[in-house]
Amino acid sequence: MSARNRRNTAAVTTAGAAAALLTLCGTAATATAAPSHTVTVPRGLTISDGTRHVLVNGKSIDFGTVVRDLAWNPSGSKAAFVDGHGDLVVSNPDGSHRVTVAANPGGQTWSHPTWQVTAADRANQIPAKNNLIFSAKIHGHTVLEGVKATSNHGKPARISLNGDPGDGNVPQTDNTWPNVGGSYGSAVYENTHTGEVYIRDDYLRQQGGALTKGSEPALSPDNEEVVFVRSVHGHDHLFVEDFGGSTQVVKDVTPNATADYTEPTWSPNGKTIAFRAPTGTYTITKTAHGFGKPVKVSKHTGLPAYRG
Repeated sequence: MSARNRRNTAAVTTAGAAAALLTLCGTAATATAAPSHTVTVPRGLTISDGTRHVLVNGKSIDFGTVVRDLAWNPSGSKAAFVDGHGDLVVSNPDGSHRVTVAANPGGQTWSHPTWQVTAADRANQIPAKNNLIFSAKIHGHTVLEGVKATSNHGKPARISLNGDPGDGNVPQTDNTWPNVGGSYGSAVYENTHTGEVYIRDDYLRQQGGALTKGSEPALSPDNEEVVFVRSVHGHDHLFVEDFGGSTQVVKDVTPNATADYTEPTWSPNGKTIAFRAPTGTYTITKTAHGFGKPVKVSKHTGLPAYRG
């Protein structure tokens, strides 16, 4: 069963569930990319580069601690990241009121947290969720773990990974780069051993499976598309897989890339993809015929993310 069919089945069964929690981008700001060019910077675009400074709307904010792999909750009211001690931390948007959600026990490498936030579905007796899912490298094996986002020195637990009925087992290790999208808590992630992108549905029951060859996936806010990285002729391109039709279509949305395009992320309205390149941060935006050409929105290089 396709990823779209799985989600449609859940949507029919859970009719009346709360709408998606992700908010729209809103008004855009402008920034100068070159002396003779003005480009549009989507409001809320942030860039973290492993230092204590985070670029928000082109302005540098000192978080007071090292910030790695910054991710925002759907409302943009909280940031999650891995600090210099390797701990999982949640803070206010300016880095204040930091809480250690989970302390790294040592000997582990944590990375790429993502928020799983869903509304309660009383009709199906499904409680609201406010979790953080992240990658943990433990004794040479990389697994996905999760913890409640409201925890204070909580203990992470292994994320269950079950295959679709009849599809067999999915890999339990070598999984990394998780990303949650939409209002049902679905997630995508990559497996470094198989070289494939996987999806994990987590609503009425936990199931999932491989989608396509690629890495560094990000799920669109409406759960209809996934963007990921795939190498083409020696360069990393961005591809988008669309679940919207009867067949799942995979398209290279950066066919003319002459550099490596990596670490893609969706804007909250699902119309723009921001990504990293060697010379800075770029975006591509949906048009009537697919996606437009890459536009440089910042000379700063780091992990892009959108703050609702």
